[in-house]
Amino acid sequence: MDKSIEQFIMDIIDHGKDLTLATVRPDGYPQATTVSYANDGMDIYIGIGKDSQKADNLRRNNKVSLTINAPYKDWNEIKGLSISGTAEFLNDAKELQHAADCMIKRFPQLLEWTKSNQTSDMLLLKIRPQFLSVLDYRKGFGHTELLQV
Repeated sequence: MDKSIEQFIMDIIDHGKDLTLATVRPDGYPQATTVSYANDGMDIYIGIGKDSQKADNLRRNNKVSLTINAPYKDWNEIKGLSISGTAEFLNDAKELQHAADCMIKRFPQLLEWTKSNQTSDMLLLKIRPQFLSVLDYRKGFGHTELLQV
């Protein structure tokens, strides 16, 4: 992958505030939900409720799509990512700790929440991108580039 494209991708992932996650419902329709996230490189971590519709969807089908957008003031500045990949429920203690550390680094308020034992109803996921569509309107209206990771 070209270094300038990789930097563009990492800038959006590193500085995005939230993402929209799409999972597949039992009826085959997509379900899109806004969630907070943290990352380590291109690996993306999210926390979801263990009894949520998202969790049920992912237990049946771990394929996901997500979008992350950079803030902009006019259309000529729109930049974002559309990512397709797979979600993995984390079970390994070392991986869980790493994901939690990434989340707490990005959202320090989670430390208090974890101390109050409110994490028993939460699952941590790791999303690994397989395809990225890079959106950059600075190169023209609707300009995208599709990349395989």
